[in-house]
Amino acid sequence: MAVIRLTKEFSFEMAHTLDGYDGPCREIHGHSYRLFVTVKGRPKDDPSDSKCGMVIDFGDLKRIVGRYDHALVMRRTESNAGLVEALRSRYSKLEVTDYQPTCENMVADFAARIAARLPEGVTLHSVRLHETATSFAEWFAGDNP
Repeated sequence: MAVIRLTKEFSFEMAHTLDGYDGPCREIHGHSYRLFVTVKGRPKDDPSDSKCGMVIDFGDLKRIVGRYDHALVMRRTESNAGLVEALRSRYSKLEVTDYQPTCENMVADFAARIAARLPEGVTLHSVRLHETATSFAEWFAGDNP
């Protein structure tokens, strides 16, 4: 059976702030993100398996990825600890990271999280995260052994 690559596109609305940044993105602002996840593997060939003919069920891939829709993402720093606590007491969709939530860092984080949850025999090939219609970051497995 041939190795097949599958890509699923996800769209979500998310806000972030770049703490300590010297430009306008230091303010809380949002984007309409588009995430493209490409995995590869051999389709299952066991006729008794309900997923026969699939590398991975697109629904399973969706469950692995979905978490950031309508969230606010910000970096954990000493200076914003009080703000994080205040936001957490009011909002449930706050994601606090140990990294600056730039498009570059977020695409690497998505790649690590997705790769760790894929079923046996399925590997992550690439991840592309569009922050705007014309700006994106890409992660390729071949570049990150």
